[in-house]
Amino acid sequence: MTEDQPVLHAFKLMREKSVGGLPIVEKEGNKLVGNISLRDIQFLLMAPEIYKDFRSVTAKAFFTAVRSYLRLKQEASHLLEDVITCQKNDTIEKVILKLDNARIQRIYVVNGHNELEGVVTLRDIISTFVEEPPGYFGDFFYQVVPLPKNSSV
Repeated sequence: MTEDQPVLHAFKLMREKSVGGLPIVEKEGNKLVGNISLRDIQFLLMAPEIYKDFRSVTAKAFFTAVRSYLRLKQEASHLLEDVITCQKNDTIEKVILKLDNARIQRIYVVNGHNELEGVVTLRDIISTFVEEPPGYFGDFFYQVVPLPKNSSV
């Protein structure tokens, strides 16, 4: 998703694709600028600068407003830090250590110009060693964000 798109679009995409987070890239090109996860939806209601325009606030404006809000409240958050990335030639050990050290579940693969090339999740890594049976996670993602009206699964 690009930084100039409405942040609500990010949450809609996460719902539709059953994923917990999305990379945000610059308007022009593919340079990684941020990450929005399902847990960030809380800031649509908590940060006053976002709440008043939550239907139209862009991902870039969302990041800016949330960072200001968190600094004012002196709260720690992953949104105050750079996105955790790796290179495609990094070892699985290095990727796992980065995920563990940052206490995150997804890491973005970038090239030497910080352009997005992919994503590796903790679930991807676990799935290489242990196969998850169909329906293992049930309808978890369907309970997290309600379906939009007139949509079907």
